[in-house]
Amino acid sequence: MMRLHLHLLSDSTGETLENIAKAALAQFDDVETLRHFWPMVRSEAHLERILQEIAQNPGLVIFTLVNTDVRRTLENRCRAMGLPAIAPLDPVSHALSGLLGQEAKARPGRQHTLDAAYFARVDAIQFTIAHDDGIGADDWEECDIVLAGVSRSSKTPTSIYLANRGYKTANIPIVVESPPPPNLFGLKHPLVVGLTTSADRLVQIRRNRLLSLNQSHETSYVNQESVQREIAYARRMFADNGWPVIDVTRRSIEETAAAIIQLCNERNLQARDA
Repeated sequence: MMRLHLHLLSDSTGETLENIAKAALAQFDDVETLRHFWPMVRSEAHLERILQEIAQNPGLVIFTLVNTDVRRTLENRCRAMGLPAIAPLDPVSHALSGLLGQEAKARPGRQHTLDAAYFARVDAIQFTIAHDDGIGADDWEECDIVLAGVSRSSKTPTSIYLANRGYKTANIPIVVESPPPPNLFGLKHPLVVGLTTSADRLVQIRRNRLLSLNQSHETSYVNQESVQREIAYARRMFADNGWPVIDVTRRSIEETAAAIIQLCNERNLQARDA
């Protein structure tokens, strides 16, 4: 296994940089990555301390710095040490500059401005937390998305992820013995999405959950036949109401959320065309 020191320097929170590095590293196997994360780098004095660490642990340097002097110093010093220093946003910024006919604003962290979109996202997060696991059914018409599925089908983490993208999301567990409230079936504004998974995977997840709670495994909650009946009951409900269904068996939370957002976009386009 190869070992790589990865230095990430940002003049803001570094969230964008971390996502870029994560996406790139996912394409390589057998690499032990030692990440050195340096957010809020806005002065040469701060950079100097970081450069000492880079010299001690040489590797790949990836940066998003808009200050010309700080950036030039980093590039020159990395070049002197024989280390690659990459600014991954440069090609996109240069292309936009050419198409728009204007220079990019050299303001660090501008994407984190406290604008209307930011406060809408905060509102979505608060709403979603308050409407977890079937709570607040009277307000579901205010949702953008309602997720329905059996217990442990990733409803809550997917809801929180969608909220971070600005979607007000509620979720409701589908339980054979306790049907959902009637207003679920008459919602007009929200997109209702059914989440399903394989019985084998669901039993495994539930057993791990019970193990973490030091509870008995011998219940219908983890019985294979009972779980299969639950899933079949939920799928019939989804089909009867014409709700789109996403199988989360082999999907990450991010992939599930991306599929749901795509469904939202398609629905909005159809409504606009109509």
